[in-house]
Amino acid sequence: MIYLDGAATSLQKPRAVPIAVARAMTTMASPGRGCHLPAMKAADTVLNCRELLAGYFNVPEPENVVFTFNATHGLNIAIHSLVSPGDRVVISGYEHNSVTRPLYALGADVVVARSPLFDPDAAVRAFRAALPGAKCAVCTHVSNVFGFILPIARIAALCREQGVPLIIDASQSAGCMPVDFSALGASFIAMPGHKGLLGPQGTGVLLCAGDTKPLLSGGTGSNSALPGMPDFLPDRLEAGTHNVSGIAGLYEGVKFVASKPAGSILAHEQTLVATLAAKAGHFPGVTMFYDSSTRNQSGVLSLMSRDMDSDSLAEALGAAGICVRAGLHCAPTAHETVGTLERGTVRFSFSPFNSMAETLRAADTMKKILAGA
Repeated sequence: MIYLDGAATSLQKPRAVPIAVARAMTTMASPGRGCHLPAMKAADTVLNCRELLAGYFNVPEPENVVFTFNATHGLNIAIHSLVSPGDRVVISGYEHNSVTRPLYALGADVVVARSPLFDPDAAVRAFRAALPGAKCAVCTHVSNVFGFILPIARIAALCREQGVPLIIDASQSAGCMPVDFSALGASFIAMPGHKGLLGPQGTGVLLCAGDTKPLLSGGTGSNSALPGMPDFLPDRLEAGTHNVSGIAGLYEGVKFVASKPAGSILAHEQTLVATLAAKAGHFPGVTMFYDSSTRNQSGVLSLMSRDMDSDSLAEALGAAGICVRAGLHCAPTAHETVGTLERGTVRFSFSPFNSMAETLRAADTMKKILAGA
């Protein structure tokens, strides 16, 4: 089997990740819920992971690193903290449903700053035109469908200039490219633990700069006599028992990516995307969504075939042992922007553990399938 669906979740992980998960399940209890050894081990593990994440993402205080269930959970916290019904909210043309659905559920006035694929200057112009009068802006760092790296630093600068709080979805960038919380000056940055950070499913991280509104209320192990949630982070946003075993695994995943030279994971994935694109570019009837310069593209390549619908091609690849994803990828806004909403795409997404040999085999397999279509 060749797994090329890293944009959905990482499957191959550092060996230390599952070992840490298993160890935590049998040796750790709940942090802040006792002074006995299992509780203290859990507290130390959660604190160590929080401090590691703070250093890796340049967050001034570890307390501003909040653990969530996933990026969707973090984005919901951020959106509910900043947005009220009727507020004008500007989003990019490449957002995931984890952004658009909470906004529409809140009754926000959503303005989509659409721009052409792989055109960062156009993305900046679209935000500049849409931001006046906005209460909040939300922008993905990288499109989960097309791998388009949006000019997040320039968009963040625009938001700071106009005094518009910014929420960044770093689901496809955290762990494979720089995300500097202090430099960006965003109000929130949300990310999953199970994608580029190579941790287990059921883990996520929310980096917080300002005021927050709890999405859940419950036990925190602190200030238990209060009728409401504590007014300090991270306790204010971490109601209930932590996913201690998941956080233990996440700690090992972050240690792995943090140990790699800056930019090396992205460069590796871009090389594999370029190789696949060079091969697929010769297949009759295939349309690729690809930045040939690779400057604006991450380790994701979406394509579609004239002769075979996307679901059928992905199913055939899966039957041949090549794991990819087809359809709308929970991001209809991105497909509307690019014009692929009706047919969807087949997405190949790479990880640090994929090889050139796997990439070439995937290309050859696709060629054979399309030849028989």
